[in-house]
Amino acid sequence: MREYYDVAIVGGGMVGAALGCSLGNSGLKAVVLEETPPPPFDSSQSHDLRVSAVSIASASIIRTVGAWPGIASRRSCPFRRMRVWENQGYVEFRSDEINEQLLGYIVENRVVQLALQERLAAFDNIEFLCPVKIADITYSAKQSSLRMDDGREIVSRLLVAADGGSSRARQAAGMGVSAWDYEQHALVLTVETAYDQQDITWQRFEPSGPLAFLPLDGPHASLVWYQTPEEVKRLKQLSDDDLLQAARAAFPKELGEIKCISARGSFPLKRQHALHYTKEGVALIGDAAHMIHPLAGQGVNIGLLDAAALAQVLVGAQREGRDVGSAAVLKSYEKMRRHDNLVMMTAMDLFYRVFGNSNQPLRLLRNIGLGLAEHVTPAKKMVMKHAMGLGGNLPRLARGEAIVF
Repeated sequence: MREYYDVAIVGGGMVGAALGCSLGNSGLKAVVLEETPPPPFDSSQSHDLRVSAVSIASASIIRTVGAWPGIASRRSCPFRRMRVWENQGYVEFRSDEINEQLLGYIVENRVVQLALQERLAAFDNIEFLCPVKIADITYSAKQSSLRMDDGREIVSRLLVAADGGSSRARQAAGMGVSAWDYEQHALVLTVETAYDQQDITWQRFEPSGPLAFLPLDGPHASLVWYQTPEEVKRLKQLSDDDLLQAARAAFPKELGEIKCISARGSFPLKRQHALHYTKEGVALIGDAAHMIHPLAGQGVNIGLLDAAALAQVLVGAQREGRDVGSAAVLKSYEKMRRHDNLVMMTAMDLFYRVFGNSNQPLRLLRNIGLGLAEHVTPAKKMVMKHAMGLGGNLPRLARGEAIVF
């Protein structure tokens, strides 16, 4: 009942499954363990509440590992424009300004997860166990052990934590985090609008909190309404008709008429960052390593970049005959990702603090700043590059280059 692997990935969500795919056809034997399988997809189903803005870099990762057909065969919405505004000040980013066709895609999280999990089956060196219940995780610097509730035991040289912000694998390895709660919750609404499919995402800042629009395929959209925890609780408890009227009153005319609300949900906003991403025999990726304010929709993107970077480091080490669980090998992954992630997290914190302040002189300065940004082409291009995931130290998969030959 004991099985040995080079790499054990705890968590088969978007990021964990992406790492498994990225290690496909390499010389490493890996296992991906996921407790809860996503529900099967049916195009007649309404859109899920949880969606992500998949950047160009993230789409390149998914394409290069061969999982994009699984998304294309289901549904997604490309977007070419991104607008941010407050009162009269605004800036709009357009893909044609940097000679790109798109800025990214809005995709339901379940669709990304299903596409990546299906792709795992194509690789002889990757085992995907789902559903599976992990009863116990025992970390050791040289060899970690995972015991299933059916008695099966998995032993691995490298333990990878890809199991979210409350990661059991991270806790088993004794790796700490710094964290704090933001003073906001997010109410998420899936709606049908009077407009056909749109190609723009936008964020409008109000004194009470930002309002965000993410287009879905057809005349559908995901609305994100940032508010105090008390106000989100009140809104969430409204009747369908009352919530529809509240949304129509709060969201601007640029959205078009909201015809109906098909789903609602909410979640608290939290900032969390692991003190270290690696130590001997263990590595953290995705939310297990960092949780970021969702203002710019970068959470899943920096997680996918983690997966691509770690895979690149591990495949390179294996090819050179080096120990994939050694602290020295894993440190090169942390060096690739921790600084870039911290820069993105700090930028989102600054954005939250600056635009969350209702001080009137500061609001005036923000409006002037947005107006200036609309006309400063180099600054706009730099912001777009980072929003598309094309800034910083990009792993090979994010550039569309294979890491396994």
